Amino acid sequence: MPSSNSFLSRKTILAFLGPALILVAVFLVFPAFWVLYLGLTDQALTGVRAVSPSFVGMKNFNIAFHDDFFYNALKISFIFVIGSAWLGQALLGLVLSVILYELKGPIKTVVSGAAVLAWIIPEVVVAYLWIAFLDKDFGLLNQILAPLGVTRVNWLYAHPVLAIVFFNVWRGTAFSMLLFSSALETIPPSFIESARVMGASMFQRFFQIVLPQIRAILLTDLILITLWTFNVFTPFLLTGGGPSFRSEILPIYIWRTSFKYFKLGYGSSVSTILLVINLGFALLYLLAQRRKKHV
Repeated sequence: MPSSNSFLSRKTILAFLGPALILVAVFLVFPAFWVLYLGLTDQALTGVRAVSPSFVGMKNFNIAFHDDFFYNALKISFIFVIGSAWLGQALLGLVLSVILYELKGPIKTVVSGAAVLAWIIPEVVVAYLWIAFLDKDFGLLNQILAPLGVTRVNWLYAHPVLAIVFFNVWRGTAFSMLLFSSALETIPPSFIESARVMGASMFQRFFQIVLPQIRAILLTDLILITLWTFNVFTPFLLTGGGPSFRSEILPIYIWRTSFKYFKLGYGSSVSTILLVINLGFALLYLLAQRRKKHV
C-alpha cells in the first residue's frame, strides 16, 4: 500500500503538471488529430464541401505523392533546412560563440548585441528590410557590389532560394550563438588555459576540448532549429513562394492549397506529412541521445 506521503506527493505533482498537460492537449494533441481527420476528407473552405465534406480515405495522400509541386516544395524545404539551419544558423552560431568566447571588451558586446538585435526584431520588419536590401535598382547589396564590377542583380528573382536562406540565417543565428555561448561558459577555464600553456592552437583547443564538451548542446540545437526551420512561414513575406514556385517551401505550399485554392482537406493531408517528417527528426534526435548515453 502506498503511504499517505507518496499519495500526497503524486497529487502535488499532478496539480503542477495538470495545467500544462491540458494546454498541450488542447493546443497540440487535439489540433494534430483534427488535421489528420481533415486530411482524410475532401473538406473545402467554400461550396458544398465546406458544409458537408465526405470521407475520402487516403485519396489526398495519394494525390500529394503524385504531385510534382509537392515534391518541388519538399526538395526546396530540405535545401532550405540544410542551408539556413545546419550550415547557416548552427555553424555560424558556433563560430560566433567560439570567437566571442575568445574575445574581450567592447567588440564582444557589439557583435553579440547585433546578433541578438536581428533575432528580436519582428519578422515582418526583417522581411521588408531584406526586400529593400536585395532590391535590384536601389538595394544596398547591388550598390556594394557595383564598385567590384558586378552588374545589378534582381536577387529575389534570379536567386530566390539563396535569398530566403541568407534571410533565415541572418534572422535566427542569434539563438544558436546564445545557446553555444552558454554551453561554453560551463567548460572549466583551467581546461582552456592548460591547452594554451601546452601550445595548442585555437583549432586544436576547439576540436579536442570545446567540441566534446558541448556535443550534447550541439545536438539539441540542431534538432530545435531543424524543426523550426522546416515549419517556418516567414519566407513567404520575402518571395511569396515565387517566382514560379522556385522558393515554395512546404508551409507555403500548404497555405496555397488550403487558403488560395480552398482545398482544406488536401492541405491538411500535406500538413500531416509535414508532421510525420517532424516526428522523424525528433525520433532521430532521441536515438542519438540514447546512443550517446550508452557510449
